Amino acid sequence: MNHLLYKPEEITLILNAQAFIKDEQFTIRTLLTDSRKLNDTVHGLFFALKLRRDGHKFIPDVYKLGVRNFVISDADFPIEKYPEANFFLVRNSLKALQDLAKAHRFKFDYPVIGITGSNGKTIVKEWIYQLLSPEKNIVRSPKSFNSQIGVPISVWDMARENNLAIFEAGISKAGEMQNLADIIHPTIGILTNIGEAHHSGFESIEDKIKEKLKLFESVDLFIYSPKYLAQCKDILPGKNKFSWSFDEDADLQVFNAELIENNSQRLHAYYLGEEIQVVIPFKDQASTENAVICWATMLALKYNPELISRRLEMLVSIGMRLELKTGINNCSIIDDSYSLDLSSLAIALDFLKQQNQHSRRTLILSDIPGDESKLIYDKISNLIIDKSVDRLIAVGEKIGKYAVHFPCEVELFKNTAQLIEFFPSIKFQNETILLKGARAFEFENISRLLTQKVHETVLEINLNALEHNLNYYKSKLGSGAKIMAMVKAFSYGSGSFEIANLLEFNQVDYLAVAYADEGVALRMAGTSLPIMVMSPDLMAFDTIIKHGLEPEIYSIRILNDFAEVLKNKGLSAYPIHIKLDTGMHRLGFMEQDLDQLLLFLKDTKLMQVKSVFSHLVASENPEHDNFTRSQIKLFNKLSDRISHVLNYPFLRHLANSSGISRWPEAQFEMVRLGIGLYGIDSSLTENSPLQTVTSLKTSITQIKQIPAGETIGYAREGKMPNGGTIATVKIGYADGYNRKLGSGKGKMLVRGQIVPTIGKICMDMCMIDISGVHAEEGDEVIVFNELIRVQDIANQLDTIPYEVLTGISQRVKRIYYYE
Repeated sequence: MNHLLYKPEEITLILNAQAFIKDEQFTIRTLLTDSRKLNDTVHGLFFALKLRRDGHKFIPDVYKLGVRNFVISDADFPIEKYPEANFFLVRNSLKALQDLAKAHRFKFDYPVIGITGSNGKTIVKEWIYQLLSPEKNIVRSPKSFNSQIGVPISVWDMARENNLAIFEAGISKAGEMQNLADIIHPTIGILTNIGEAHHSGFESIEDKIKEKLKLFESVDLFIYSPKYLAQCKDILPGKNKFSWSFDEDADLQVFNAELIENNSQRLHAYYLGEEIQVVIPFKDQASTENAVICWATMLALKYNPELISRRLEMLVSIGMRLELKTGINNCSIIDDSYSLDLSSLAIALDFLKQQNQHSRRTLILSDIPGDESKLIYDKISNLIIDKSVDRLIAVGEKIGKYAVHFPCEVELFKNTAQLIEFFPSIKFQNETILLKGARAFEFENISRLLTQKVHETVLEINLNALEHNLNYYKSKLGSGAKIMAMVKAFSYGSGSFEIANLLEFNQVDYLAVAYADEGVALRMAGTSLPIMVMSPDLMAFDTIIKHGLEPEIYSIRILNDFAEVLKNKGLSAYPIHIKLDTGMHRLGFMEQDLDQLLLFLKDTKLMQVKSVFSHLVASENPEHDNFTRSQIKLFNKLSDRISHVLNYPFLRHLANSSGISRWPEAQFEMVRLGIGLYGIDSSLTENSPLQTVTSLKTSITQIKQIPAGETIGYAREGKMPNGGTIATVKIGYADGYNRKLGSGKGKMLVRGQIVPTIGKICMDMCMIDISGVHAEEGDEVIVFNELIRVQDIANQLDTIPYEVLTGISQRVKRIYYYE
């Protein structure tokens, strides 16, 4: 991609900025908004955005890494400290980013497709790309870049060699779409559907529709279904319109869907008074609707129906997420092989660089589809440098021409088959491996070779959702409050270094574990954040010191024991954390112990108190609010006494997840965020802003028709007096599925329908009643997600969500993914 170059003078005019130019010869071609994800720094323009964090605070780091052009909104920023940099002072850095992308958009006059809707935006975008790319050079949004920041970053990728653009726009509240419409300025509009997603940001469904339609006010062609626009049929945008439907009159009216072999469907429809048909290689409802939208789009663009039919039959499913898996030989595998272009490669390499568990990073990369230019591979070479890639395994003849000059170890293979042939001789060990290949290279075959073979039941961890929840709690904090993230008990069953890497990348301040060995595992995986150990003992002190961990000190005995170890090792000022008991009565110094503690702390040089903390007993429960107030008051009193004795500052922390939500006066200098990260906060009962992080999934092993009167499972506990259909699924109590969930108490999700367990839960499997559900062997079964919630399972078991999550066995494979 040969991007247009912008001089500082042109940037100044577009942004209407007050410019402080030190070097007029700089040229801009890359927009940067995240100090952790820098590339092409020589030609980069960094926008200091004021969002959850103030981007101005990161300019020193960005400057050190080579960026020399900055857009700022703080008039008092000390630009004199950066003698080689150009600065553009504007009123609002986000608006400046959007204005620059808008100006860039209007340098091109080729068609632009804008897509919005409640669901399906990214799938439709990727499928239209598949369908039209044989004759079009297409620029499109990378992944799901559809936000107020993602859209301008996407539109900035428009280049002269393209002749079609496809961008998606996503909104969550009223007033957001006009900015995106001004940037994208689509000539063709596609509305996928209107559903419940983000509904809480609008007063009514009609308001939501009107807001989304703002994207299409100036389009020449609008593609839609009347099913979703009944309330607004009098205000439809577009000089020309093309409609599709399953159940009412439309330009493309699908009237029959016929299941055929190979999990495919034959769709029959009326178009221009004639019957036409296509075969699509999907049978689920969402994929069917998305395929029909693509069918309608191609017809509206005047493609030949027979050509459309051939291409639709060749559609391939879109793996919309980047997955982190456990690999062979102690490797970590990042599988992101569903699409490949420069933008998505940069995103995947950012995730690779974020991983600290191995010091060595390997990229397995195929040819970039549709681009044979040296320039594109020069940019890949720069990315390899920026993202600290140690080894490149290049697959394809195009990339092979240039890869020999890349600045890392390089191994070349003509195609995927050749790599697989030589796979046994390639050394993969103790490294993180990113798989990034175009669809035609079938990198899923390489993924199968690299991925550890484990139990088929999987716990999926949505890293986007975890990041969202972290940012929600950050938004509740006062200025300067730090975050200690709890990663004890295998991060509530979700993983250790995988979660710690994400938290460190998102700049939490501290981690906390229960035992020293958990902290050691994080250190061995490359975690550099300070780590507090909450349950230390004498036997663990040597390990704690060796790995730079920081113990919680909760009693005079532990204090004396640790002091003796430090004295014997000749250490001083070792960081510790003082635990106070303000009402939990589990661990900690009570008020009557404080005199003895203070006497020790006053005279010792062996230790340095990093924090003083306590534990709220019932922060989520309004019934106990008076007790919570008394805890806060006592904590203030005791921590003040410690402060008066020590001649240096320390952090105080009291609030847990529910405490952050309900008790702003309990934030102090730091908070401890635990299960709220995983979308569970007992104080947020209705319309919770948190997202579900974990989903437990398994599959159907066998389906049986049971005659009337037969029984199911051990002790003949499962009864079917009228007969029916059962499925045996691959999860049992050895996986963490509690035996109390048998005999109908537990529920699972099959083909979108909730079904009960039947009979007792076995060690490695259990049975579910799927009578009336059209399921097949091998079908996915969801044990819990956002519909069958962990909280609901905990209520059924008369326990708490912590127990359900931490009870998931280690033999259950963890898969981490970004969407």
